[in-house]
Amino acid sequence: MGLFSKKKEETKSSCCGGSCTPKTMEKAEVVNAAAGIKVLGSGCAKCNALETAVRAALTELGIDTSVEHVTDFTQIAAYGVITTPALVVDKRVVSYGKVLGKDEAKAIIQKVRASM
Repeated sequence: MGLFSKKKEETKSSCCGGSCTPKTMEKAEVVNAAAGIKVLGSGCAKCNALETAVRAALTELGIDTSVEHVTDFTQIAAYGVITTPALVVDKRVVSYGKVLGKDEAKAIIQKVRASM
């Protein structure tokens, strides 16, 4: 009998638990479609340190690519990132939850760009 059994909770397949509107989902998809390098985070000291390390790594590598700092949590959630700061290289999340040093960022960027 199912009188006293727990009710099964429905799970939503959306990144935000189903509270997205079509407009916010469209905006998040456009952001994900753009290639390049992005730092995901609220703009705290750790996020800014990651951005600085990434810019220094790009300078050493001689890569002329802009670095976008994404602070909108809807866009961050669209990448499936829960812990910031995070680094996205060419639409792939390559690091999250830690501040990379210049050399670490340089190695990751080289690896991702070489595999494409």
